[in-house]
Amino acid sequence: MTGNEALSSAMQERGLKQAELADAVNTRLIRAGREGTVSDRTVRNWLTGKTRWPHLRQRAALEALFGCTAEELGFRPPARTRPASEPEHDVRRRKFFSAATGTTAAIAVPFVGAPPQVGTSDVIRLRSGLDALMALDDTRGGHEGLEKAALAGAAEALDKQKKAATQRIRQRLFSVAADYTATAAWSALDARHMDRSYALLGKALYLAGMGQDPVVEFRVWNSYFMLARLRGEATEAIDSGLAAQSTTITKRDPFFASLAHARTAVGHAYSKDRQPAVRSLGYAWEALEKADKQEPRASWVAFYGPAELMAMTAIIRDRIGDSDVAEAASHKALGTIPKHFRRNRALATGRLALAQLHQHDIDQACATASRVFELMKGDLMPGRVRSLLGDYHRDLITLAPDAGIAREWGDRYRSEWRRA
Repeated sequence: MTGNEALSSAMQERGLKQAELADAVNTRLIRAGREGTVSDRTVRNWLTGKTRWPHLRQRAALEALFGCTAEELGFRPPARTRPASEPEHDVRRRKFFSAATGTTAAIAVPFVGAPPQVGTSDVIRLRSGLDALMALDDTRGGHEGLEKAALAGAAEALDKQKKAATQRIRQRLFSVAADYTATAAWSALDARHMDRSYALLGKALYLAGMGQDPVVEFRVWNSYFMLARLRGEATEAIDSGLAAQSTTITKRDPFFASLAHARTAVGHAYSKDRQPAVRSLGYAWEALEKADKQEPRASWVAFYGPAELMAMTAIIRDRIGDSDVAEAASHKALGTIPKHFRRNRALATGRLALAQLHQHDIDQACATASRVFELMKGDLMPGRVRSLLGDYHRDLITLAPDAGIAREWGDRYRSEWRRA
């Protein structure tokens, strides 16, 4: 038995997975007045060749979906069913569209005035909007416009789930709404609107449960960690990292396990627990080495990889007193963080400045910290970057209160702060 490469290729061109194809076919069947009985297993049987010639209605729905004949999709009818005269697929096509338009009495049709139903194409369109928002976050960081756009996307997804063609579509729309809400929560967090972020994360976690989406659940715990750390709640930060480790996606994908271990390591470092921090950091690197770098993943997690883990290594090492190691890690991170991750490059640059400052290299540290202003030039500085520069300024005043360059940097810092 050979697989159906033509169908597999057509699905890849459309960006459809097995469950998504099942949903799309079911949507067309329901609109034509039939039951949507196609499942993941049905599609798998098509792909493996176990089912060589789907049922008439399913074939017609597939032809309408892909805009080609069943034969062009790799299906082959049994020899005895092939008619001698008119091509069978033309007959089927007319019957299917007749059913959809209500001209064939033998096939049931939806009642007149039935509201349009939401299907896979709506889910795909909404998810593409998330990608655009994450690209904006990578460049500018969290801000009010991004948060409002994310909440609007969540509201649209929740509205559409009430009109979904199938239960599976409803579930996926809950997942999309959770992702948009988590994006809004992250934007608020990055802008340091802590209370608003906390409220949105609670809603996102609820929606992720409704959508049964372990990736969004992981994302929420990842953001809970960041929120707790920014609030100075070390124990809560570690607990959030451990909660992220317990999500089902970390069992299936070592990439997510790596990020969860890295967050936990940062939490231990802020608690000054050296050995747990180093141990968790080691787990993070081990898991990342096992991860499939080519596996497609959600756009929100595109920031993570060896470069970002190296930047987190710098944070951990600096917090546990290894500032020289932290400086080296920061240089490595900045050498590999992609240019379009402007906010993340600004954060890594600020961390480099802190590592240099903690080694009492005042002149170099101030020069490095000044580069943060240049990196974010032209946009409002995200709250987390402003906060990091505030940490640098406080440490600078403590370590070198009388240094001329420290006073000069402080003047620029206050000027840039007022402008931002």
